[in-house]
Amino acid sequence: MGDILPFPGASSPQIGFTRAELKRIIDLYGRMVAAGLWRDYAVEFGRDGAAFWGFRRTAERPEYKIEKRSGHRHRQGLWALIDEAGMVVRRGDELGPVLAPLERRLLKVVNG
Repeated sequence: MGDILPFPGASSPQIGFTRAELKRIIDLYGRMVAAGLWRDYAVEFGRDGAAFWGFRRTAERPEYKIEKRSGHRHRQGLWALIDEAGMVVRRGDELGPVLAPLERRLLKVVNG
């Protein structure tokens, strides 16, 4: 791959998602859309962190925010899942366990 160059004039590099992280998040988003739970999303990249929001409807507040903050890496964990009210649902150093509460919503009981 190529080199990542900072935007000219930027004092510190921008935080973003790796390809594998973004693939995992977009995969979850697609399954939430297929289940009829989400209809829109937004992504933000900044110096302090990166965030992905999942919306039930475009005109509402996001239902969940998946946040990556490098400043929290050694204290609370790199990742956070934040609900609509701004409460932290789960924190951690790995993306998988942080997304677990959303993954559980997609499980369906099948009678055999």
